[in-house]
Amino acid sequence: MKLKFGTGGLRAVMGDGDGCMNRSVIQKATLGVAAYAKKEINNPCIAIAYDTRKHSECFAKETARIFASEGCLVYIYPMAMPTPLLSFAVRELKCHLGVCITASHNPKEYNGYKVYGSDGCQITSTAAKAIQNEIDKSDENNIRECRSFEDFVRERVILYISDQIKEAYLEKILKYRTCRDNINNIRIVYTPLHGTGLLPMLEMFEAIGALKIALVKEQMNQDGDFPTCPCPNPEEDEALKLGLELCQKKNADILLATDPDSDRIGVAAKKGHKFERLSGNQLGILILDYLLSCRKNANSLPEKPVILKTIVTTSMAEKIAAEYGAEVIDTLTGFKYIGEQLSRLETNGTIERFVFGMEESCGYLIGPYVRDKDAIGTAMIVCEMADKYKKQGKTLWDRLYELYERHGHYYSSLETNMYEESEAKIAMEHLREQLKLEKARYDEKNVVRYEDYLDGLHGLPKANVVKIWLEDGNVVVIRPSGTEPKIKIYTEKCMVM
Repeated sequence: MKLKFGTGGLRAVMGDGDGCMNRSVIQKATLGVAAYAKKEINNPCIAIAYDTRKHSECFAKETARIFASEGCLVYIYPMAMPTPLLSFAVRELKCHLGVCITASHNPKEYNGYKVYGSDGCQITSTAAKAIQNEIDKSDENNIRECRSFEDFVRERVILYISDQIKEAYLEKILKYRTCRDNINNIRIVYTPLHGTGLLPMLEMFEAIGALKIALVKEQMNQDGDFPTCPCPNPEEDEALKLGLELCQKKNADILLATDPDSDRIGVAAKKGHKFERLSGNQLGILILDYLLSCRKNANSLPEKPVILKTIVTTSMAEKIAAEYGAEVIDTLTGFKYIGEQLSRLETNGTIERFVFGMEESCGYLIGPYVRDKDAIGTAMIVCEMADKYKKQGKTLWDRLYELYERHGHYYSSLETNMYEESEAKIAMEHLREQLKLEKARYDEKNVVRYEDYLDGLHGLPKANVVKIWLEDGNVVVIRPSGTEPKIKIYTEKCMVM
């Protein structure tokens, strides 16, 4: 089965054939993206980044070569870099498009190809469809093999992105500090999970004066085999095992883990005598409350502050935001839709209203300097937050339970069901048929009401998502994955403490 270009670009297991990620698929995709770009603008320029996965560098250089042969000016990072730095480079270098070779937190067998617009935001459905049309029309026989990547570098058609971009990115992040004191009260353990995060994270630690840093040495090297964590996903306890062990040895306060392309962050904190990972929702709530509180106390909270979150992210965010008079805007699932809302705020001249973006899958953004989730900037805020609470004699868990006491305890869970490629679609269709019954039931409970986002609800684009309210107070959101043949089921219930 051929790979289809969607809002997440391409993502698949590496191997031979047009259903896998390989050089030929990369070439054809790039021909399509180049054709799309040239229809939009004369002489387009493209920024490229890549992660630490197998073949990522080769795929990135081949992407650059094809773009150059199609008459595009190309900027490429000389080494593996975090995805947020690709978003930043697109904006800073005023590129028309960006491409990042990454499969984010997927297992080692995967790789991917993501496309970003001129605003630094991952493309959404309209652009994705247009690119797929161009890919379908592209002719692989038109690929010019006579000139190499190095040839185009010598001709300055392909340019390496300088360290100045990374330095400018760090400067932007530091503008969102909540305090100017050195972060010297907490002990931090950090792991990049064999990915791109090590150098920018170390530079960030140095900039904020975080001196008590212990690194998970077994996971420092950039290795696409991910030998110590087969699934390098900081949302999963297994990926954090070595980091948690080091926390115990060092009597640390927090563990920070970034995924291979450093857009997601996992955090664990001391809870009694043990360390426990905070879920994406729990960490998001902590950061949201902290940022709003700090900015209110500093008199820097904007008029009509805006919080952006996805529809599957905890509704506790609305309770926190209401306390500070902030508006919460829900988006479809995927940080690209948060990025899209940011671009709208920018177009309207109200970007200063933005305070925080969050999604339940450990993706966060503390400022509008990029249009994608950013683990590096988030880590800075987590360090400042943990340091402040420790000075008050509290852990992150202590603060979380204070928020639960004030707003109610929101119990969230995620269940994932795997399917064959066609079965996931059939399962969603069957669910919709059941919900239309007069006395609909789900999970052996009566359905109070439901919403079908295929109807285009709440001003959002049509989406294959269903939201269900059950008689026991549970709210369930069900959607197919955008990158894998599986259905995700998000459940949340609020219990007043």
